[in-house]
Amino acid sequence: MKIGSFEDFKEGCRDAIPICLGYIAVSFAFGIEASKIGMTTFQAAMTSLLNVTSAGQFSALEIIARNGSFVELAILQLIINLRYMLMSAALSQKLDPQVSTLHRMGISYGVTDEIFGLSVLKKGKLYPAYSYGLIVTSVFGWVLGTSLGAFSGQIMPQRLISCLGLAIYGMFIAIIIPDTRKSRAVMVVVISAMALSTVFAYVPFLSERISAGFRIIIVTVCVAAAAAVISPKRNTEEDNIAGGESA
Repeated sequence: MKIGSFEDFKEGCRDAIPICLGYIAVSFAFGIEASKIGMTTFQAAMTSLLNVTSAGQFSALEIIARNGSFVELAILQLIINLRYMLMSAALSQKLDPQVSTLHRMGISYGVTDEIFGLSVLKKGKLYPAYSYGLIVTSVFGWVLGTSLGAFSGQIMPQRLISCLGLAIYGMFIAIIIPDTRKSRAVMVVVISAMALSTVFAYVPFLSERISAGFRIIIVTVCVAAAAAVISPKRNTEEDNIAGGESA
């Protein structure tokens, strides 16, 4: 079984440098938010090291802050991170059939949107050594940014911390705005999610009886299901050709 050479590992590390730099900026915002709910620098860093999921980690902070149940936290993470199962299934098609389960588990640890993008664009077979290079460099940036943010949150004035906390909202806006301009379906999904979230947050009965974690779960499932029914993504001829090539 060939898992790749040291050159493959170095290539993965080199390709992941842009991801690393981007992760430092995003995870810095997470570190700030983590410090605001009382997490230590070590706790915040370990959260990033063991999870490596921006949306999942940010959404979990509210549940952690109010000592929510493990069931609520588990369901929330399952819904938010469900896409990683599909990404992992796609990446498994690029791996040699002889790659062991242990190596597959190692690769699955670092499946993120950005790492998945680089992995599927890699020509030929995907070797574990290359994936490990991507993971090591990317996770280093994710944990480093978290540590810097959490440490800064403990020593900076509260007013400045509140200002830096706005970075997460800017990040999400920067992610969704380009896609809403390209696709009317995406725009409808975003607006629907915002409207439904507002209803759950401000309608007295709903805001009092349903926790923030379950609100996210309900909104995500309802909006995603409605979008899949109303505007399903249909396979084009180019998708079929690409799928044949990757197989």
